[in-house]
Amino acid sequence: MAEDLAIATGSKEEQYMALLPQIKGLLEGETDLIANLANIAGALKEQFNWLWIGFYLVKNDELVLGPFQGPVACTRIRKGKGVCGSSWAQAQTLIVPDVEKFPGHIACSSLSRSEIVVPLIRNNEVVAVLDADSIDLDTFDETDQVYLEKIVNMVEWLP
Repeated sequence: MAEDLAIATGSKEEQYMALLPQIKGLLEGETDLIANLANIAGALKEQFNWLWIGFYLVKNDELVLGPFQGPVACTRIRKGKGVCGSSWAQAQTLIVPDVEKFPGHIACSSLSRSEIVVPLIRNNEVVAVLDADSIDLDTFDETDQVYLEKIVNMVEWLP
């Protein structure tokens, strides 16, 4: 049975630092990828209350919607399309302060104003992306990038 996560207060960095060991605890001993991605999305949603947080998994030549928290989302995204597809194609984290200024942004929700997408890279290949959307402009920064990259690196990716 899962334990309730303690919601941390303080600076963004302090919140992430408190959340990291809790996420590590959720992942320890659990080998199911979908269960682990779902718990990560849930923990981040509870802590930061972003509009949307979840994963897209690389399947064939598309990103396919995986575990998430928030309103319904786009189901499939092509490589190079939108922020998620661009992060996949570039194999790097993308921070978008204003999604309306991102060329080719895919508006899964009209409420989304800013976004961060972090690729999960295994064996030099992007296997998934973590996507977070906020209703506010300029929500995400380098602090989010550092800690979300740490979080995705905690995920065991079994072939």
